[in-house]
Amino acid sequence: MATAMAAATAVGTLDIRPLTPAIGAEIHGIDLGSAHVADHVPAIRAALLAHKVVFFRDQHITAAQHIEFARHFGDLEIHPATPKDQADPEILRIAHGPDSRGTENAWHSDVTWREQPSLGSILRAIEVPAVGGDTLFVDMHLAFQTLSAQMQRFVRGLNAVHDIARVFAGRLGKTADDLRAKYPPQTHPVVRTHPETGAPTLYVNTAFTSHIPGLSKAESEHLLAQLYATASNPEIQCRFRWQAGSIAFWDNRATQHFAASDYFPARRVMERVTIAGCKPFYDPARG
Repeated sequence: MATAMAAATAVGTLDIRPLTPAIGAEIHGIDLGSAHVADHVPAIRAALLAHKVVFFRDQHITAAQHIEFARHFGDLEIHPATPKDQADPEILRIAHGPDSRGTENAWHSDVTWREQPSLGSILRAIEVPAVGGDTLFVDMHLAFQTLSAQMQRFVRGLNAVHDIARVFAGRLGKTADDLRAKYPPQTHPVVRTHPETGAPTLYVNTAFTSHIPGLSKAESEHLLAQLYATASNPEIQCRFRWQAGSIAFWDNRATQHFAASDYFPARRVMERVTIAGCKPFYDPARG
């Protein structure tokens, strides 16, 4: 199994410290609100590709600086859950407390229901509980590598359907049909080729994947359950404990995440900016 570099490295003025041999690294020596942050974008992008998710501490930046930082990596998305009258629609606010238990506690990759799902998400901690509310991340390339060679060959030839209504019909107070009319279900390869690294990555998740066309309902459910289970291996995960001012930047093309909702009824407030991506594809010539 290929793993990320296990020792801290210095890139320019950045201090990059891996969290585990498999996934995740903290990046120190940078102020994301600085006028010179663009100088570090190539190094941050390289770290993201190498470690799948990178973390920054003590970044007490404004919403405008959050958006500006994200724009260095591509165009930004506006999520349908963002209020229409919000001044900064690029920001999705995720707040839970005594009247709202967290519901992001399942392994998923963001917005796989889009025709062109996101490149990555940048999440900023505004208010965090005294304990709990960690987020776990898993490397879905290493998850793919845990499958037998025969299973790898089989799933490479399959597609899966991703449906926004599975999660957001209830949350947005819309019927499934109304939501699907605006955001039709999308078919993506079960194994996605990462557009920058070329690595094959499992690209199904419990939140948005509904079924695998061409298989019976029972076959689809059984196979998806097996593929979902690959994310549960602690050896290909990392776990991040938030502090106010912490920021996580993860690659939605290569990872899934799980926001632990163990802090109820304490309050946890986060803000997310999401970078637009490309249409998923599988290239057999690249693995």
